[in-house]
Amino acid sequence: MMNLYSALWLVGLLLLSGCVNKSASEENDTLISGTISIAVDETFRPIMEEELQVFHALTPEATVHSVYCDEVEAMKLLLADDVRMAITTRQLTQQETAYFHARKFFPVSVKMATDGLALIVNKQNKDSLITVDRLKEIVTGKITEWKQLNPSSPLGKLQLVFDNPNSSTVHYVLDSICGGEPLAKDLKAQKTNPEVISYVARNPAALGVIGVNWIGNEADSTRLSFNDAVRIMAVSSEDSATVANSFKPYQAYLALNQYPLTRNVYVLLNDPKNGLPSGLTSFLTGFRGQRIILKSGLVPATAAVRIVDVKENED
Repeated sequence: MMNLYSALWLVGLLLLSGCVNKSASEENDTLISGTISIAVDETFRPIMEEELQVFHALTPEATVHSVYCDEVEAMKLLLADDVRMAITTRQLTQQETAYFHARKFFPVSVKMATDGLALIVNKQNKDSLITVDRLKEIVTGKITEWKQLNPSSPLGKLQLVFDNPNSSTVHYVLDSICGGEPLAKDLKAQKTNPEVISYVARNPAALGVIGVNWIGNEADSTRLSFNDAVRIMAVSSEDSATVANSFKPYQAYLALNQYPLTRNVYVLLNDPKNGLPSGLTSFLTGFRGQRIILKSGLVPATAAVRIVDVKENED
């Protein structure tokens, strides 16, 4: 019996020690130092890896561990206080905000960028234009064959491919395209955006839906070309898609709202002690962080960054 009591006492002591260490770590957190974990929607992994590389170079006493996951998991981590910061494509709901307020937390949502969804097809697929209405018919299962889009298409059954069922990509399609209708039952879910690109590159009948952040051509510093493993469809918000009214997700078309499949990117911040999560947020939404977003092909939230870049290009 004494051994049991001793073991329980030791476990309690270790737990107490862990709590003390965590508290001390949080107290040592500043805007430019400390160690934190953040949750990041996997859709934005390329841009966040670049952002954190620069942030760590500027703040050598800061360490940020990123948990790259689907948006549902990112929100769970934030709500459970496992992280104090999350990068997502949505703001907190009223219910989520009330949950935080009930615990005397007052989180904020800060716009970081404008992003878009890209529609990718195999390089053998000659179809290059599509309307938002036709896309809705595809994702809700009304269009299942490529011949329904193009009678001369030899591709047969259309294979619709997403990253995973809990991703922000799927949520955008449900909220902004489906109009309350359910998704088609036979859609294919890979796990990550790179896997979607790989699947489409191998399957001529596939249509992939991924974040714009993943389709850039890294060898092109102008960001005027895309990943050459697949083809990018041009999308029209009109009743009929033509070359004149259809747009690919180039940065300029995202900024001008001419590309129809755009969405915002937010930093969700719950940092009552105004520590390192707040410092990282300031970096991401400040001049240096916004310049990285600009160079990535997304649209920075800060207009001043876009103006400066235009002036530099003019010079």
